[in-house]
Amino acid sequence: MRQRVERVALTAVLVALVLLAVPLALAIRSSLYADQRDALERAALAAAVRVNPDYLKGDPAELPAAASGQRLGLYDPRLRLRAGTGPRRGGDAVRRALAGKVTRSSVGGELVAAVPVAHAEQVIGVVRASSPLADVRGRVFAGWAALVGVAVVALTVAVLVARRQARALAVPLEDLSRHCRAVAEGDLTARAAPSNIIEIDQVALTHNDMLHGLSELLRRERDFTANASHQLRTPLTGLQLTLEAGLARDDARPALEEALAATRRLHETVEEVLRLSSSAGLPRRTALDRPVGELLARAEERWHALLAKDGRRLELAVQDVPDDVRIPGGPVTEILGVLLDNACAHGRGTVVVAVRDLDDALAFDVADEGAVDGDGVRLFERGYSGGGPGAGIGLAFARDLAVFLGGRLSLTRGAPTTFTLLLPVRGDRSGAQNDAGLGEL
Repeated sequence: MRQRVERVALTAVLVALVLLAVPLALAIRSSLYADQRDALERAALAAAVRVNPDYLKGDPAELPAAASGQRLGLYDPRLRLRAGTGPRRGGDAVRRALAGKVTRSSVGGELVAAVPVAHAEQVIGVVRASSPLADVRGRVFAGWAALVGVAVVALTVAVLVARRQARALAVPLEDLSRHCRAVAEGDLTARAAPSNIIEIDQVALTHNDMLHGLSELLRRERDFTANASHQLRTPLTGLQLTLEAGLARDDARPALEEALAATRRLHETVEEVLRLSSSAGLPRRTALDRPVGELLARAEERWHALLAKDGRRLELAVQDVPDDVRIPGGPVTEILGVLLDNACAHGRGTVVVAVRDLDDALAFDVADEGAVDGDGVRLFERGYSGGGPGAGIGLAFARDLAVFLGGRLSLTRGAPTTFTLLLPVRGDRSGAQNDAGLGEL
């Protein structure tokens, strides 16, 4: 990645330098040659002005001193050198200048400028100025060397900038690649860190969102497995015991009826576990299909005998709850089942299930005479009890079901132990609202 970015940047800089340097080099050469020719022409004009018109009659001709590297010479109409320095015979440039035109040319390794000397509207001579081509070439090469130096500096700066930019682009991509490898190796907690590049940040954000969704999916699948194993273990054990007891009796009908009831409860449990596993953790529209009194009656029928075996009582209390109030029977039955099972296994004394009307919600209190030590929030964490497989799942499952209904399940008192389920009931609370949704509490 870094080498590719550097190559692209350097290629672009080289192309730009070539497109800029070649025309600039030609311009430097043309400008220096033109400047030298202009200098020769100015020197020749300055000398022509000072030429004595009577030099043809034998008077001495005086020319100004030539600049360094230049030669000045005065030629008569017969192309003979009469004063100054230069070839003894004027060449083609002098001959053309005798026609009255300023001429420029390159002859014999020299740049030449020839200017006619006029008197009384006649050309009486030519001043020839010249300088070696090598001097101009030296200045051209010096200009080209300076241009190459600037190009080298520009290329060096471009290399440094390209490396820095390549590093700035490559580092977040390499970091994202490391996180992807970590995820491929099983670390679903890896998250890509933000950078200062918007496009890469968008890729990282999409990656993190995808990873979050995948983690949630896997978590829900694990929770479903744990919920199913936890919630189905007790009903299946009871069903097995009932069938074994029925086989030992002459009249198996009561045992079969009890097994059928257990099977129905098992079916309801499976439905609730599947419904919860397919949810995204948000409140869902749930059918209000069961009166509060009927739900409590079923709870008493199921749990009274179990508590009585241990010499404990189950008491039910309904405070000012209208008879026509309906609630989602399946989920609430599962929640109360978890709380009552928890009271049977870990509590002591009388177990009381009370229902209170809070106008826009119902409160289900499940209390016993035991005590709970520790953090009431952590009780609902999966595996908090530290037992074997399946331990510490029931309360977490019940909490998830409560959230699914838009309600809340919490430990409201440690001694005596009291769990409270708050279940929102809004609008017309009669049976006509069987298909209404439960709002979030």
